[in-house]
Amino acid sequence: MAVYVTGDTHRDFSRFQEDAFPDGPNLSKDDYMLICGDFGGVWDGSPEEEGLLDWLDAQPFTTLFVSGNHENYSRLASYPQEQWRGGLTSVVRPSIRLLRRGQLFELDGKRFFTMGGASSREIPILERADPMFAVRRKWHEYRKNVYWIRGETWWPEELPSEAEYRTARDTLDAAGWKVDYIVTHCAPTFIQNLFDLKEAQATGSYLVNGLTDFLEEVAQKATFDCWFFGHYHGNYVIENRYVLLYDNIIRLTAETSDKT
Repeated sequence: MAVYVTGDTHRDFSRFQEDAFPDGPNLSKDDYMLICGDFGGVWDGSPEEEGLLDWLDAQPFTTLFVSGNHENYSRLASYPQEQWRGGLTSVVRPSIRLLRRGQLFELDGKRFFTMGGASSREIPILERADPMFAVRRKWHEYRKNVYWIRGETWWPEELPSEAEYRTARDTLDAAGWKVDYIVTHCAPTFIQNLFDLKEAQATGSYLVNGLTDFLEEVAQKATFDCWFFGHYHGNYVIENRYVLLYDNIIRLTAETSDKT
């Protein structure tokens, strides 16, 4: 069994093609590709998307992902849930699974704690039920503003519910707050603040919220080897064990924490 980790795919799975990922043909369904959120493969249900999911499902390995802030949470909620390797998953395809929030999974003899989600940047959110929806939309399009539409391009479920936070704490309590790896989409507040200082002027500030603060609590209380996350579109290591991934793919081994 091998476990690979990568960052946001946004429905672009070309990094898993043989020329980009030569390990792929030698893997089996007992090997795992773990995506740190913004999977994006469950969005509009179009024939193109269904074909991409079928292609991914047909790959030799099993694909696992945590949720990001660019996911269709309405569609994700429609998939059957199943206990698998110690935690709760949603089954998108036989070999494509969403690892749900606040869960602990055992893969390759290691314990992975998962807590997907992130807050989208402060962009206007429109509601179709609003009598002024058409006017507001036209105004934003005239001004070339980016905007979200609730339930179509943005979902409040991008951030965990109180029940999911309780589940996460219960899971960590049961594990004695000791795991091998943590997999999230966004980072703890103190790590995210480093991106704010570096990126805010160019791209807009990332939002501190209940999730980043919860992850900071985890960072302070939990014992772990490495923490993998996406969201910030880069590939580098912070403070020796916080690993930001975007388009890189890394293979985990018993020595991963030493190598990073």
